[in-house]
Amino acid sequence: MYVSQPMYHQLNPLIRLKENELLTPEVFQQLIEASDFKQLEAILAGTVYGTYVDDDFANDFEKSLNQELLSTFSELAAAAPNPDLVWIYTMRYTFHNLKVLTKAYYTKNNYDNLYLPDGIYTAEELKRAVETGKSSVLPKSLLKSILEVREYMEESSIMQGIDVIYDRQFLTEQRRLADELDYPALSEEIISFIDLTNLTTALRCLEQNRTQAFMSTVLSSSGSIPKDTLMSFAEKDLPALIDFILASTYGDLLAPVFEGEEIDYARLDLLKDDYLSGLFDGAQTIAFGPLPLLAFLDNKDIEVKNLRLILVGKRSGFTKEQIKERMRMTYGL
Repeated sequence: MYVSQPMYHQLNPLIRLKENELLTPEVFQQLIEASDFKQLEAILAGTVYGTYVDDDFANDFEKSLNQELLSTFSELAAAAPNPDLVWIYTMRYTFHNLKVLTKAYYTKNNYDNLYLPDGIYTAEELKRAVETGKSSVLPKSLLKSILEVREYMEESSIMQGIDVIYDRQFLTEQRRLADELDYPALSEEIISFIDLTNLTTALRCLEQNRTQAFMSTVLSSSGSIPKDTLMSFAEKDLPALIDFILASTYGDLLAPVFEGEEIDYARLDLLKDDYLSGLFDGAQTIAFGPLPLLAFLDNKDIEVKNLRLILVGKRSGFTKEQIKERMRMTYGL
C-alpha cells in the first residue's frame, strides 16, 4: 500500500518544526562537559526536556525520557497519513513489551516498570492479548506471534524461547510491513537492518557452538542474505564466517569490529545504528514523502539513547571520553 507523496504536505511542515526541537551538537557537548546533575538539569531546562526537570529528575529520568518518546510517537501516529509508518519504527518497542508482558504472565511477576511506550498499542491491550490469545485491536500478524509463543509455552518452561520467537517474528513483521508500504528508502533500511541483525546472530551462534537446527530458529529469512547460506556456517569455523562477511556488501562497514577471531560487539552495534541512520541522510532536503517522518523518528530515538547514556554515565562516573565513544550519530553529531 504505497502512500502518495501529496498526502504528506501537512505532516512534513510539522516534522520540520519538531526537528528544531532536537538537541543540537552544542547542547550535547555542554551536557557531556557538565560536572554534576544540577548542571545537566540547568542545560536541559532550556530544551524540550525542560518540562520533565523537577526535584525527582535525577532519580526518575528514565520515566521522563519514556514519556517524551510516548508523546512524540503518539502525536506523529495521529498526524501521519498511515500510522503504520510510525509503527514500523516503534515496533521494536511493541515486541520488547510483548517479551516483558509474556514473561510476567508466565512467571506471575509484575514487570510493568520495563514497559516502553510505542505510541500505538497500550500496555493494557498487549496484556489482554498475551493473557487471552485474542484481540480486536492488534493486527493478525502480531496476534499470530503471541499464539506461537503460547503454543511453545504449553510444551516448554524455558523463557529464552519467548525471546527467540518474538525476535524472529519482529524481523518478519518488519519486512512484511515494508513490502506493504512499498517505499524504496524504507525497504532498503529494513532489509539492511535484518541482514546486519542476522550476521550478528550468526557470529554469536558460531562463538557459542550452536547447531544448525538452533540457527534455523533464530535467523530470519526476510533479509537479502539467504538464511541457508548463514546456516551452512554451523558446519564450518568462525574465521570462515568472518571471511564471508568481509567479502559481502557489509564488509567495509564491519571490518573494524574484527581483530583476528575477536569480535567487538559493542562497536558492531554502534556501526550498525550509524549505518542505518545514514540511509536517511538526505531527509532534511526532501519536501515530500514519508522519508522526513522516518528520519525524524530515527533521530528522536537516537537522541533519547544518547541523552540516557549521558545521564547514566554521569551518575556512574564515566569519563567524557567513555561517554563520547558510546554515543550514536544523529543530526550534526
